[in-house]
Amino acid sequence: MKIKVKVAEKKRVPVKITTENIRLDAALKLSNAVSTGGQAKWIIQDSLVKVNGEICISRGKKLFEGDNFEYERVIYEIVK
Repeated sequence: MKIKVKVAEKKRVPVKITTENIRLDAALKLSNAVSTGGQAKWIIQDSLVKVNGEICISRGKKLFEGDNFEYERVIYEIVK
């Protein structure tokens, strides 16, 4: 007997910036994915955030328009 599993699509959320780039920790706060900078620091250090599909442990990682980051099955897209 085969079991079919339907995996829910990941939610996509735009994150609007007005500058050339934004640091990953600031983007997490701006998008309301986390409520504090300290919380952003810990989830990044715990390898819970992906940037453009790859785990990123650098909270100072600069994100530009077109980049995306993922946290808790939500994909946040950087837009201007």
